[in-house]
Amino acid sequence: MIGMVLAAGAGRRLRPYTDTLPKALIPVDGETTILDIALRNLAAVELREVMVVVGYAAGAVETRQAQLERTHGVRLKLVHNDKAEIWNNAYSMWTAREHMGEGVLMVNGDTVHPVAIEETLLASRGAGKGGITLAIDADKVLAEEEMKVQVDAEGVLTRITKLMDPALAHGEYIGATLVEPGAVPALADALQATFERDPDLYYEDGYQEMVDRGERIHTTAIPTGTPWVEVDDHADLARAREIACHY
Repeated sequence: MIGMVLAAGAGRRLRPYTDTLPKALIPVDGETTILDIALRNLAAVELREVMVVVGYAAGAVETRQAQLERTHGVRLKLVHNDKAEIWNNAYSMWTAREHMGEGVLMVNGDTVHPVAIEETLLASRGAGKGGITLAIDADKVLAEEEMKVQVDAEGVLTRITKLMDPALAHGEYIGATLVEPGAVPALADALQATFERDPDLYYEDGYQEMVDRGERIHTTAIPTGTPWVEVDDHADLARAREIACHY
């Protein structure tokens, strides 16, 4: 299994930081960036081969690649998304399909969280779940923007979308997924069907496509009270800077 970071997004709501940088390279703790935290977490769970999907301002990641490898003791493979500025991230994740054969622990390049998330996902492998497992925050009070989920009595995903009444949701998907090797072909096919239907769709819509096809996607709850944030705007960035220094 290898690590994977989706870091192709432009992050337009975070200008001027993202005028020349992808979201993943915004500093959140001194000079430590969101990408630094992701790589540090993956290295801490011994996933030292890491694929990073780049797109918008990819040159900024390329320039720092050697430094990032030295700092975190990882080896990076950059995968280029040629449609990062015009299509959504279902296509972005699909671009990495040929490099996912060993299985991946994937994290979004705009999510700031502690290594407890990676540890929780890897621990779930021993529960006989297999396939795909999503990390879920089952305690957070939800609103309209969150990627909300519904699950059955066994914790198997039944629905994932932002377009859900928060009162009906079991929790929020936090942007971290464990994909076992055997699930990669079905995931790649579902992602392709998703962006071909509408290139503005999310990779989470690809998960829903899998569910609709009868595939089982499992979920695992992160530890109660885990401090994390998806950095979409300046308020999120301020929150990231409050919590990142405590990891």
